[in-house]
Amino acid sequence: MKTRTVRRSQLVPHTIDGRTELVLDTYEVAVPVPPRDWDRTVLTTVTTAAALIGAACIVWSTASIGDLLTRVTVAPAAYAAAAVFDLVWLSCMALEWLARYDQARAALPRRAGYVALAIAMAAVGTHGWIADQAAIGIVGAAVSGLAKTMWTVVLRHHAKPLDPRTQQWVDKQRAEAGGRLAMVAVRRELTRAEALVEAERLAISGDSADAPEAPPETPEPEENAPEVEAEARPYGPMTITDAVRTALSTNITDPEAVLRYVRKVADANAKEESVTRTLRMLRKTS
Repeated sequence: MKTRTVRRSQLVPHTIDGRTELVLDTYEVAVPVPPRDWDRTVLTTVTTAAALIGAACIVWSTASIGDLLTRVTVAPAAYAAAAVFDLVWLSCMALEWLARYDQARAALPRRAGYVALAIAMAAVGTHGWIADQAAIGIVGAAVSGLAKTMWTVVLRHHAKPLDPRTQQWVDKQRAEAGGRLAMVAVRRELTRAEALVEAERLAISGDSADAPEAPPETPEPEENAPEVEAEARPYGPMTITDAVRTALSTNITDPEAVLRYVRKVADANAKEESVTRTLRMLRKTS
């Protein structure tokens, strides 16, 4: 059995002149080396080779299709568009990789990848046919086909399909998590809508959202109260004007007392300026 030397450390007591302290002691120990995982090594090598094949495929297809498109457009635009052909099916392969535990979700990117591959191969073959090199066009198109085949085999090896019961459990968990995620956006939308409704209400009523709340009233001693506030009318809500008129009719003339009465029977957030202006107007008309 193979071993390897590992340096480790531990705290040990060390005494000098009768005083003991814990100090760090370093030592070496031989630990067994696990056998090499050749399966993982081979899989990593194959995956790396597939990545290199994909990169070479992109270079070849881009050069071939780019040369085809330069016949009708400038070279930068032609080669930029040519890179799309292989990048599309490679992106579909990446999505298929992400869905390797869910065959139902992997089916769509797999089919889309085959369609994109067929279009890329047709474009490469068309380039060879237009250049009077049909054989080279066929061989060039086969490069993309081989790269796609290689990646399909690698993905199938990495894929770990779930049994039907486990797949149903995963789907339910995914749906529940997706529902909670969706509710975040829904609550944000509802909050924004409520804020717009409140802003519209404040704009129509003329009230200010930042108006300070009325301070809690301290009941005055009965002998010091200038007057007794009138009770609220037993019918329907009152407007500020009606509340001020009622206060005046019950001999409540002090502006602060009128304001307290209005906030009590009409609008708890009534502004002092509005009440004062209404009070002056009713006094002039009386």
